[in-house]
Amino acid sequence: MPRRTPRTAPDRRRTSRRLPGFLKTASVCVLVAGLLTPLTRTAVAATGAAAPNDHCGGRCSDILPPGENGNATLAQILLNQAFGTQPAHAEDQLGPYADLATGYKTLTDATVNAFFNDASFGVPADQIASTEKPAGRTDVTIVRDKKTGVPHITGTTRYGTEFGAGYAAAQDRLWLMDVFRHVGRGRLTGFAGGAPSNQGLEQQFYRNAPYTEADLQAQIDNAVAHNGARGQQALADVKAYLDGINAYIDASDSGRYFPGEYVLTGHKDSITNAGTIDHFKVTDLVALASVIGSLFGSGGGGEVDNALSLLAAQDRYGVAEGTKVWESFRQRNDPEAVLTLHNGESFPYGARPADPRGAALPDAGSVTPEPLVYDRTGSAVTAGAAKTSATAAGTALGSARRGMSNALVVSGKHTASGHPIAVFGPQTGYFAPQLLLLQEIQGPGISARGASFAGLSMYVELGRGQDYAWSATTSGQDIIDTYAVELCQDDYHYLFHGTCTAMEKVEQKNAWKPTVADGTAAGSYTMRVWRTEYGPVAYRATVGGKKVAYTTLRSSYLHEADSIIGFQMLNDPDYVKGPQDFQNAARHINYTFNWFYADSQHTAYYNSGDNPVRATGVDADFPVWAAPAYEWRGWDPAGNTADYTPASAHPNSVDQDYYISWNNKQAADYAAAPWGEGPVHRGNLLDDRVKRLVAAGGVTRAKLTQAMADAGLADLRAEDVLPRLLKVVTSQPVTDPTAAAAVAKLQAWVTAGAKRTETSAGSKTYADADAIRILDAWWPLLVKAEFEPGLGTGLYTALTRNLPVDEAPSAGHGPTGSHAGSAFQYGWWSYVDKDIRAVLKEPVQGPLARTYCGDGSLTACRDRLTGTLKQAAALTAAQVYPGDDQCAAGDQWCADSIVQRALGGIKHGRIGWQNRPTYQQVVEFTSHR
Repeated sequence: MPRRTPRTAPDRRRTSRRLPGFLKTASVCVLVAGLLTPLTRTAVAATGAAAPNDHCGGRCSDILPPGENGNATLAQILLNQAFGTQPAHAEDQLGPYADLATGYKTLTDATVNAFFNDASFGVPADQIASTEKPAGRTDVTIVRDKKTGVPHITGTTRYGTEFGAGYAAAQDRLWLMDVFRHVGRGRLTGFAGGAPSNQGLEQQFYRNAPYTEADLQAQIDNAVAHNGARGQQALADVKAYLDGINAYIDASDSGRYFPGEYVLTGHKDSITNAGTIDHFKVTDLVALASVIGSLFGSGGGGEVDNALSLLAAQDRYGVAEGTKVWESFRQRNDPEAVLTLHNGESFPYGARPADPRGAALPDAGSVTPEPLVYDRTGSAVTAGAAKTSATAAGTALGSARRGMSNALVVSGKHTASGHPIAVFGPQTGYFAPQLLLLQEIQGPGISARGASFAGLSMYVELGRGQDYAWSATTSGQDIIDTYAVELCQDDYHYLFHGTCTAMEKVEQKNAWKPTVADGTAAGSYTMRVWRTEYGPVAYRATVGGKKVAYTTLRSSYLHEADSIIGFQMLNDPDYVKGPQDFQNAARHINYTFNWFYADSQHTAYYNSGDNPVRATGVDADFPVWAAPAYEWRGWDPAGNTADYTPASAHPNSVDQDYYISWNNKQAADYAAAPWGEGPVHRGNLLDDRVKRLVAAGGVTRAKLTQAMADAGLADLRAEDVLPRLLKVVTSQPVTDPTAAAAVAKLQAWVTAGAKRTETSAGSKTYADADAIRILDAWWPLLVKAEFEPGLGTGLYTALTRNLPVDEAPSAGHGPTGSHAGSAFQYGWWSYVDKDIRAVLKEPVQGPLARTYCGDGSLTACRDRLTGTLKQAAALTAAQVYPGDDQCAAGDQWCADSIVQRALGGIKHGRIGWQNRPTYQQVVEFTSHR
């Protein structure tokens, strides 16, 4: 259909034109940009070939903002910084994506592609923008369409197909790929400058994956050696893919159309063309994979913080009662939690042992984090400096650090067509350029279209095949354990199986040049990690007076490359022919994900990840002693392998009536999960809506998309908790005029649907703005007033480290930072809900160990809530939304707005808030092979 004019253009008011941290090394007075000729791809008269084996019947759609083109020459960057102009296809998916927030209510199946791309295979002849034979090869063709510029790669040989995938990836994301291969090695500052954001990024990942080059190579060797023919094919695919990337590097260098960031960071000279862009090698892709795995696929951890909050609870209430209180907040297996598998299946994993053994809880006040950063003298950098860089890292990648994705899948029994329908996708954060890229790959043994992480796009990682589609959400089950290794001889030797063993010191020394634009001086530091057989050291402490190091061991450590086999299978049309094949492919992915599948007849689900089999009696929520009796069963420290739970023990299903996931609990008794999986979870926003659709029957693509979009604009607190809070406040007449006015506004908002929506498209003003402001201000105040008096300040503070109190869209203090889109994943809404129901004498399954609000007195609870409500109502918009580098104080819409965070030189405007996947598919297959 014709390209529509967006009703809501991205908002560029007050959008900063400042260069991101790693670009602040050259003055914008480099006016020789005109010498750099933008890359153009040859447009040819071509005949669109028939789409190969496409069984979607025109009912597959997808979207990935801001746009496919993530590369820009120096000239394009400078024009963007000065005037806001955009390179072709850099922003053309942002408008349609943003428009769904105001257009979804009138959506029909016929208008889905006004907000999504047509994801059919191939390109119609009249929609071909360019055709290219990369590096003059005759065995691969890259066709790009006019609307989005997405590459459609068709090869006649396997090598040529993968060569084309690498070439196209470099065309669209070369700079980003280069940034992240350096992040994965802890070398970003030396490559892109010493801005705090760069320091924070390399520190964030180096602590979790302090790999040497030998470690990276060993991962490739291991993946190939243990997977037979598929392993050999994967290695061949990687090498061909790298050849394509490197061919593009050579072509762009000789043609002088390489990304302009290389000039701005001093790697290339814009006049003489001196300087080099290093070729990519196999270990670069493992470094990239380690970053992605750490961001999205490594569930668990936090055992030391758990121990500290348990000790605080025991100090407050005594051991027995304190443990009971702590467990009630932990909600390991809450009976009221929303489930992805809701047919009564049980998948026991990670439950609290009846008789815990081997726990190594720290002595009070003894825990200290292990220093990571050292200056040139060898002294540890202060905690304040480390916190500054960590905060800056959060600004860059905070929205990607936590799991944020959703899925809605309905069986054909409940759809209008009789075919399953899925609306699903990952929330990978909002970046410029985006971490993902779109592509179609057709060649021997490969047939798929969808999204892949830049630099890892030898296969489609989330997308569709000939007659099936798949997607994932982050699952978060616990594959990380903390071990207390007893020290011997000194602080850098430990007991391993009775022998005093030296820790391995792994270092990365970084030095950077002066940053002219923002005055940052040259600098250097060293990142140092001490590694043991039980993983890297994270903390020091004493346990029963003995000095220990707490180490962190995850099952995917040294195994980030293993998942390549599962993705290869998902792309193989000769392998995936039904739901069981899909589940088996997903089983080969060792990252912690929930995988969803739909074809024309079936739906399916599988929870992936290498779940270690723990020793009997080990409580995975707390540190345990590093001793054979408490190690993972079958653990071999040489390669960090162990016995893992079988596929049948992972939550899995075929043809359930519907599936939903928004990083919620997978199934009953699957207890190794993050904090916060109680009765109020954002997964409920999907479950409630899809359940109603299924009950009514006749589900269509439009209706399921509407359910997703409606949930994506809802305020979880207002929809699921606020009505009971108001019930307490109004349990007696509200006579105070300030409180009464606030109650009236909040009740009206709940009646209107409790959503954060504009008064009209493009107004940039919320309907029910006062009610939204009041709740944003009230929530942290009411939680503190409700719980801190009973818990005490020490325990309350410790529990907030386990689970933040709030994650509203504008909450820059929350886990995802400001302007990040994703919201309401982490918060105390379940605690408030259970506690308020207890006060109201309503039924509660799995209640908190005590009633906190007003010590259980309705009158006293009402007084606390009313007092904090008055306090919140008195706060001005400027106080609630204090402003930042994007927004003026008091601009509520802007405070919520989504910003495409710059990872390169191109900036984009803000869009209105939606709680929605970044990449998203809407699929309904009409036939099957």
